Amino acid sequence: MILAGCSATRYLNEDQALVKKVRLKGVDKDLKEDALMYVQQDIRPNSRVNLALYNFLNTSNGRYRTGRVRNIGEAPHLLDSSLVDISSREIGKFLAYKGFFNARVKSEVKVKNKKAYITFIADEGQSFSIRNFTYMIQDTAVRRVYETNRARFTKIRSGNRYDADSVMNDINGTYNLMKENGYYDFLKQYIHVDLDSNLYSNRVDLKLNIYNPPGKTSHPLYYINNKTTIDIRNSNGRMRNIIPDSGVIDSQYHFRDYSHRFNFKPLSRYIFLDYGDKYNVSKENLTYDRLYELNVFRNLKIEYEKDPDSSSLNVNIEATPLKRMSNRVEGEYTFNSGRNGFNIGNTFTNRNLFGGAEQLNIKLRYGALFDSGDGRKLWGQVFNRDFQIGANLVIPTLLVPFNIPSKIETGIPHTTFSSSLQIFDQPGAFRNRLFINSMTYDWLQDRNKLHSLTPVNIEYRDGKLDPGFRDSLRTLGYEAYIRTNDRQYFNMGSQYSFTYNADKLNLYTDFFYFRGLADVGGNTLGLLTNVFKFHKDSTGSRTFFGLRYLQYAKTELDFRLYRHFGGERQLIARINPGIAYPYGNTDELPFERNFYAGGSTGVRAWQARTLGPGNYNRSSIPNEDTRKNLTYLDQFGEIKLEGNIEYRFKLLNSFLGSKLKGATFTDFGNVWRLRQTADVPSGEFKFDKFLNQVALGVGAGLRFDVQYFVFRFDVGAKVRDPQFSGSKQWVINKLFSNSARHEFKREYAETNAPDQYRFLQYNFGIGMPF
Repeated sequence: MILAGCSATRYLNEDQALVKKVRLKGVDKDLKEDALMYVQQDIRPNSRVNLALYNFLNTSNGRYRTGRVRNIGEAPHLLDSSLVDISSREIGKFLAYKGFFNARVKSEVKVKNKKAYITFIADEGQSFSIRNFTYMIQDTAVRRVYETNRARFTKIRSGNRYDADSVMNDINGTYNLMKENGYYDFLKQYIHVDLDSNLYSNRVDLKLNIYNPPGKTSHPLYYINNKTTIDIRNSNGRMRNIIPDSGVIDSQYHFRDYSHRFNFKPLSRYIFLDYGDKYNVSKENLTYDRLYELNVFRNLKIEYEKDPDSSSLNVNIEATPLKRMSNRVEGEYTFNSGRNGFNIGNTFTNRNLFGGAEQLNIKLRYGALFDSGDGRKLWGQVFNRDFQIGANLVIPTLLVPFNIPSKIETGIPHTTFSSSLQIFDQPGAFRNRLFINSMTYDWLQDRNKLHSLTPVNIEYRDGKLDPGFRDSLRTLGYEAYIRTNDRQYFNMGSQYSFTYNADKLNLYTDFFYFRGLADVGGNTLGLLTNVFKFHKDSTGSRTFFGLRYLQYAKTELDFRLYRHFGGERQLIARINPGIAYPYGNTDELPFERNFYAGGSTGVRAWQARTLGPGNYNRSSIPNEDTRKNLTYLDQFGEIKLEGNIEYRFKLLNSFLGSKLKGATFTDFGNVWRLRQTADVPSGEFKFDKFLNQVALGVGAGLRFDVQYFVFRFDVGAKVRDPQFSGSKQWVINKLFSNSARHEFKREYAETNAPDQYRFLQYNFGIGMPF
């Protein structure tokens, strides 16, 4: 059944009727949704949002405007008897394709107050099932290939209901099988399936025939010849009047590079059409996939030339490279709780640094947050500023001290060298310098399983509290914050992550997604300490070249379940736990190694780093200045639990040059400290209390899909806030009462100033939240 949304009947003429509901009766439950797709689009009920938007832009004085129509939204779908008849016939055809050869479909239409209600009534009759399946294949070699491999793709089974889709699946499977086994000239027209339904008891016999090419007694078999020519144009697509670089790899691959940019050996690893192999369309597609995956080619074309003296194929590959250099500038504006700011970033990319598709990315980012509270102008004093610079060199192979296969079919492996520097300042409170260097290997076990190993991750961190602020914290007894933030350290660690089904994230299907991360640091230095007895500093911590080093173990998991409901409707359920544990040479982890809650990809009703830990309420900080200076520095934890339930759906096919989609969501979660501390009362994790410390938020959002990017806007509303106790946690009760809301915010300001309470949180972002 399809239901209509917003009514437009007041704008219609007397002889017009808006389709409000379409129903289908008499069709099996498992076929009903597919059968409804054969109802003509123009007599399906409108979307409420689409129709309301169209009416808003195209009506005047109680009537639709004549002349130019603003093509935004969706015009009203009006009753059309000819389209009703076509829909009846198409539903009948669909049922016949599904084995109901005697199906009949009629329609009933009721019109009331310019509203039309359409009902299609089907009499399916008895379904036809498959009795026997046989085949006749004239070429004995083709028959052997078919008999050996048919079981892996066929869906035709004796006793099953006849289904034309299953028959077509067998035809396509047979065609692909031949193209994978050397039969370059094989055509789909050589395959024909005969259906005999002139039997009793509603049963059919199927016979698959594979005919020889006209005038031949067999299908010719082709092999790849020993000459594969690869012509690389320049980035403008030109080859004329240019003397190319040339070379031969493995006596088969003959390169001519008119762009003068490429080393040939790395490219040859990803050409899978090898001399002596049978022609195989899957190897051809694999070559396309891997060469495009290198991210250096704009266009590729693979063609074959038959050798007149043998049953072999010469391969010709033409490639047009992308521009070698690119530059991207990004920016965003942020605002929350009286603070406004901006982030601006620039990414420079060289796609082919050394000629082997090595990619160099250099990233610059600068952001500033201004405090516009207390009646200041929008751009008040600087609250904090953040500058980051980083470089990544990505090499499309695994640089390891042992032999690995030169050609890897599952995907292009990468070795990435990274280096970054962050300079963060929060005047009057804290400054941080963080320098990170790492080497990472990424490889695919198969198309669904991605491994990432960082054997070496070296960090240097220099964090310092403002002297006056540090003294005030010490006076208040907040030694934990001093230990966590006012410190220098050296870290040498390793990381490993495993991701399952990341390739399906942009598909509308049912699947399970998983990502697991393990991060350990300091173990090598810990072993060296036992051997060489490194020096201890005044706190009793071992040092490496005069710097304390970290020892910790950290893990984070991301489980998601995706369910597809047809069209572009999708439900995602996600749970995201994590734990970090300091040990050995480390009692307290620095705040950047801990977890935080909130933000545009977590519990969206809270700004990032403003939720938790546990029942912690910042009113416990004794004065306003300390509370302000500790902003974003005190709400973290070694334990994390976040979860999301999000329903996604399409709103408009075209809106300002993009596809407009919507989402509704429920988020929950928090962070906790491993141990009880006086600095953060009620922030520790306890099994008998943590469920009452889980924050809850709900919201809705818009996604503007412009093909290559998705711009996202979400609004989250706080439902349950764990910083309060008892019934006061259910802050949603205050949201819909002006007087209760204002009184609540006034009381909060008295105890938590300069913090302001926000019932709603606005989030802007690029890409999906998860």
